[in-house]
Amino acid sequence: MIFPVLPHNSRIKKIRKTRVEAGDPPARASDATDIRLGRIIRLLMEHSTVVVSGTKIAQEISSNRSEVWRLIQQLRGLGVDVAGHPATGYLLNSVPDLLLPEILNPMLRGTLFDSHLCHFYKIGSTNTTAMAAAADGAPEGSVFLAEEQTAGRGRGAHSWQSTRSAGIYCSVVLRPALPPSDVLVLSLAAGLAVRAAIEQVNQRANIDLKWPNDVLIADKKVCGILTEMNAEVTRVRYVVVGIGINVNHANFPEELKGAATSLRLATGSEWSRVELTAALLKSLDREYRLLIEQTDARQSILRRFTESSSWVRGKPVRVDENGSKVEGTTEGLDDRGFLQVRTGCGLQTILSGTVRAAK
Repeated sequence: MIFPVLPHNSRIKKIRKTRVEAGDPPARASDATDIRLGRIIRLLMEHSTVVVSGTKIAQEISSNRSEVWRLIQQLRGLGVDVAGHPATGYLLNSVPDLLLPEILNPMLRGTLFDSHLCHFYKIGSTNTTAMAAAADGAPEGSVFLAEEQTAGRGRGAHSWQSTRSAGIYCSVVLRPALPPSDVLVLSLAAGLAVRAAIEQVNQRANIDLKWPNDVLIADKKVCGILTEMNAEVTRVRYVVVGIGINVNHANFPEELKGAATSLRLATGSEWSRVELTAALLKSLDREYRLLIEQTDARQSILRRFTESSSWVRGKPVRVDENGSKVEGTTEGLDDRGFLQVRTGCGLQTILSGTVRAAK
């Protein structure tokens, strides 16, 4: 779910030293989902038409039948529809729409993100955890996924509310050999990746990109992107790209109904979060490889973002930037990815601030 006041600060958050905010400690590896749960689901999926004995499951996870029963009960408590009991064995009634590594890994083979997926049923913030992990040496391509966030973060001091198992709450660690000035282009590329993934799964969603970090449907926010980096003056140490997508939210609080939507509300049907997450990470892999491997990538990303956005050119906007207000009409992006606005005083470059449609 999105936050009531939608920030559009184009300045990528730059962190010299990773800090943990009070009350929002990063999750530890020991907090991650028990990998045996994913293995049980994978085994039951592989034998979807037969009952699997507790003994066989115990052998698969190197445990005992009483522990299998405890883990099955834990899965049921998480909403997984498992039939059966210790005397007869177990059968998966339906494939769970959980973003478990055991389900996603086979769909991501050959990408940057196929080896280091970490899943949490509940977490403070995937971005906070990813930043801490990156500072501790997490490899490039590490992915942090959560079913629920209790302290999800948007830009600035805004929170990102995360309904359990209704959205995609995902942060990835990247270590590009780029100057800090190029990270805004990476954020724009992430927006293109989100758009491509959504349209790959369902072309009925009419996606619009709002500079620099929002994905909209019918002028309502369906996705936000939060990019944070740790950098020196001339080089990036690491970047965390956080992506939050409203997928199967059935409703929003009254104060958000005019500003937020979900893919389910926009299309009238439930979406597979597993399918969309796989499409998202594959699309992000393509955009990232393009940026770091091809010399003309920056121009390609800026051109495609402009073509995909109704906000970048010819849009009357009002910008609140560092206490000042700017009104004018957008005239594209400069070669760094910053928004150009034609005002009564001439062409102005928007480096940061909240961009809204002018009334």
